[in-house]
Amino acid sequence: MGDEVSILRNLVNSYLYKDILSDADIRKPEVLDKLVQALALQIGSEVNYSELAQTVNVDKNTVSKYIDILEKGYIVFKLSSFSRNIRNEIKTNKKIYIYDNGIRNMVIGYFNPIELRIDKGALWENFLISERIKQNEYKQSLAHTYFWRTKQQQEVDFVEENGGKIFGFEFKWQKKKKQKLPKTFTEAYHAETKIIDRENFREFVRIE
Repeated sequence: MGDEVSILRNLVNSYLYKDILSDADIRKPEVLDKLVQALALQIGSEVNYSELAQTVNVDKNTVSKYIDILEKGYIVFKLSSFSRNIRNEIKTNKKIYIYDNGIRNMVIGYFNPIELRIDKGALWENFLISERIKQNEYKQSLAHTYFWRTKQQQEVDFVEENGGKIFGFEFKWQKKKKQKLPKTFTEAYHAETKIIDRENFREFVRIE
């Protein structure tokens, strides 16, 4: 574990901060540090720029600017909420994920074994979505990617719209019987759906 942590630390210090700070107009590196930590702790959750601004003690516009810089530097990526038909859908919120779980763990300094972690569900979701996004980009897929949620807390972890078809995916670290995605979503969009767990995740991240 020592070598891996050392490599990650060097990567974070050299690329995440040194390179990005030198290439971008960032005048408050300590704010970037706090912002990345706050985002790392919120993976899988909807983000509120005003709340992030309060957390890192800057204005909302600075938060937006720094997140855009992190996105252009391939540190983070955003998912927008999917909405077409349903009145109670959440329409404007976003989630922010980190491209690499190792970077995420280094930023928050948390390397406990997976079986002891209380954030294993968030790590699993971040891993699957980031690998899917990477494969989509590598294979030049035309898929558009989202998450879906209603005001009644019905949710789909990951949505793809491709070729006029809607696909919904739910991520589970532990496989559960009779697990289904919300009927509100599947019926409204005639969506194909699938539960992704440790037994079948390879086909999801390969996109064959």
